[in-house]
Amino acid sequence: MCNVGCVTPAGRRTVRAMRRIAPLALLVAVLVVLVTRGGEEPSHTGLGRAQVLRVVDGDTIRVRVDGHTERVRYIGVDTPESVKPGTPVQCFAKRASAANAALVAGRSVRLVSDVEQRDRYGRLLAYVYREPDGAFVNAALVRDGFARPLTIAPNVAHARELDGLARDARHARRGLWAACPIK
Repeated sequence: MCNVGCVTPAGRRTVRAMRRIAPLALLVAVLVVLVTRGGEEPSHTGLGRAQVLRVVDGDTIRVRVDGHTERVRYIGVDTPESVKPGTPVQCFAKRASAANAALVAGRSVRLVSDVEQRDRYGRLLAYVYREPDGAFVNAALVRDGFARPLTIAPNVAHARELDGLARDARHARRGLWAACPIK
């Protein structure tokens, strides 16, 4: 009889069976993790291509999408106010609006939603990508100092990216970071 380090025929069969089952168990574990995490990740829905009809201000446009007109508010960014009723035109607002117009006026854009599709005012919320070059308009406005990041959960898919671009713009004193008093 063996007391230490002995492997019986039954033990050999168990080891062989475990070697065959281990990859399958690993695959099942990976699938469980992926499926479970999938529920936590925001679903980004392509809202489709749209034609920009009018630039309202630095972070809002009117578009024609699927045969009807929509007001679109850019997700994750905030530009100084230029058309808000009862609010005076803020520092750099006209330049932010002009920058937005230079990026998208009269152009075709691709709209992508985050978790929520509309805000409390009924505006479509979207990340906006200019066609045909795919330029990420929300990011361009922040990068060039025309907008600040504005993170409103649960719409946070690009929050880190926009925060980083704003840090860089502020450090380089681009756009509103040089022209406007910092609050």
